[in-house]
Amino acid sequence: MIIYDDGVLKALMRVYGESYTSFLEAIKKPGSRLYVRVNTLLKTVDEVVESLRNRGFDVYRDEQLPEAIYFPIQGPFKIDEMDKVIIVNKYAAESIYMGANVYAPGVVSCNNVLKGDEVTVVAEDGTPVANAIAVADCNEVIGKSIRKGVIAETIKSVFKVPKIRELLEYEKGYIYPQSFPAMYVTHVLDPQPGDLVVDVCAAPGGKTSHIIEYTSGRAYVIAFDYSKKRLSEMINNLKRLYEDSFAETWYADSRYLHIDFSWLKADRIIVDPPCSSLGVRPKIIDRKSYHDILSLSKYQIQFLKSAIKVLKEGGVLVYSTCTVTVEENEEIIEEFVEENKCVEVDEVVCRGCSRGVPGFKHSSMFVRFHPHIHDVTGYFIAKLVKKC
Repeated sequence: MIIYDDGVLKALMRVYGESYTSFLEAIKKPGSRLYVRVNTLLKTVDEVVESLRNRGFDVYRDEQLPEAIYFPIQGPFKIDEMDKVIIVNKYAAESIYMGANVYAPGVVSCNNVLKGDEVTVVAEDGTPVANAIAVADCNEVIGKSIRKGVIAETIKSVFKVPKIRELLEYEKGYIYPQSFPAMYVTHVLDPQPGDLVVDVCAAPGGKTSHIIEYTSGRAYVIAFDYSKKRLSEMINNLKRLYEDSFAETWYADSRYLHIDFSWLKADRIIVDPPCSSLGVRPKIIDRKSYHDILSLSKYQIQFLKSAIKVLKEGGVLVYSTCTVTVEENEEIIEEFVEENKCVEVDEVVCRGCSRGVPGFKHSSMFVRFHPHIHDVTGYFIAKLVKKC
């Protein structure tokens, strides 16, 4: 169930006009491709594709980004109604909807579900997302102080793709799940060997690890995040990718980097701040108010204000979000540049890439991706250069 107030709907209409309804329909389901990025420090793309195909997986190279491969997403399929039900939270539901197993932390309730039972897995709003077989007595597992492990194995989901985190290639660090537009960001940043690159809202490490791979481990990368849980996840991801020695990870509030890390003088910076995530798909449950968007926009610009102070003269800053409102994207950049006369908007360039469209009101200096047009996550990218 997607519940957006009138303010959010008006913000969407501002971008899409009457076709905002097409956007709302698109975010309820995944695109036709599930992307992963090949860790080219460990394996070539051809080696990973061959390994997967040899085990029967349907996988393809992307037409433009050389490190990107994708699995076609199958579905939708009808879920059978069983006598027993496991109710899961929003985040678990959206993963299980795509074929993931049912893990203990995401379970809300599962009354009388015993090992071996075939169940219907539903989101908290009652939306069926999968059929699964319980591999444990559910009440016993969720009654423990520390919940972990698989409670039920998914046998049929609304949409079907390989369970990425269970693949040998994932375990070995050869791949990292990442959307196409998120990969695009590092190509726009275009970090070079020898650069000091800062990722200010880095966890869980998708862009940080991409920077490392893009520069063959020859850039100096510092990654900051203010969530200890997400920072721990990023450290584990970097270890899995065998990249933990290529980056420093710091627990810090990146709105104050210019104060707490005043010695920093970065060549390139990525600012990918918390946002309303309206472009993320698939969504089963989502509630947003226009007040949320305005609060986030005020929060987002604080990261830019600090980051620009630790960027060298001539340095590049790339701002990106996985949302589509003008308030969190173009208006943020326009306000920021107006207040900072030494900062100029530069054209977003991804060599060899032709996807995406200009920003709001056809601003050619920005790039947007729209779910119902480009069949990917909704996304915004801007590039700034510090001139003095």
